[in-house]
Amino acid sequence: MATIHPTAIVEPGAQLGDAVSIGAYSIVRENVRIDEGTSVGPHCVIEGHTTIGRDNRIFQFCSLGAMPQDKKYAGEPTRLEIGDRNTIREFCTFNIGTVQDVGVTRLGDDNWIMAYVHLAHDCQVGSNTIFANNATLGGHVEIGDWVILGGLSGVHQFVKIGPHAMAGFASHVSQDVPPFMMVNGNPLSVHGINAEGLRRRGFTPERIAAVKQMHRLLYRQGHTLAEARKAIGAMAPQAPEAAEDIALMASFLDASKRGIVR
Repeated sequence: MATIHPTAIVEPGAQLGDAVSIGAYSIVRENVRIDEGTSVGPHCVIEGHTTIGRDNRIFQFCSLGAMPQDKKYAGEPTRLEIGDRNTIREFCTFNIGTVQDVGVTRLGDDNWIMAYVHLAHDCQVGSNTIFANNATLGGHVEIGDWVILGGLSGVHQFVKIGPHAMAGFASHVSQDVPPFMMVNGNPLSVHGINAEGLRRRGFTPERIAAVKQMHRLLYRQGHTLAEARKAIGAMAPQAPEAAEDIALMASFLDASKRGIVR
């Protein structure tokens, strides 16, 4: 059975799984589903067509599932989907999607989301990310798995950040960030690869060497982007143990529409 504080409001139609807890003065609206083991702290508002998975920890004063901050929004039944085992700290705001995009804002599994983080409409966030305090995503942003965003960082709408990338404190991210890269500043610049993060995730020395070579091709050898992309594709036969990493980088570069940070 769910545990609901006497001062909380859970509207008819809301679905609460076993061992869900709802804190004092929180509000859960009718189209919300919260799965087993998730805890919601006091003074939270969860609304819209919002689905929250298992074993999440949602701290006080969060607003999840509110309408998007988009003047074109006309009340369409778009959604917010949150996966499992996420930590969502105080004062976070996650909005539902819009019909101009896929209509869903998504957060994956096992993410560590610190205070005052904003996920705008239609953002797609993977799993195992870390967003430090006040990290803010504009609409339609895509964040890959294992990304780290430093505190007070801002990500421009429609930007993509590839898996395993890291942005330092107060970064202004207005162009796509390729996988594995470490970026910082305003204007944004690349400061190498996220080598320590890759080692912590079990990347072998051979895979890290291949990532370093991709960084050199993109940023250190004077190639045009087209030349670097061709050279990265040619790496696969010489580095079979890093074939998936090379393919990930190649597909990211091919899909980039805003252009990568250079």
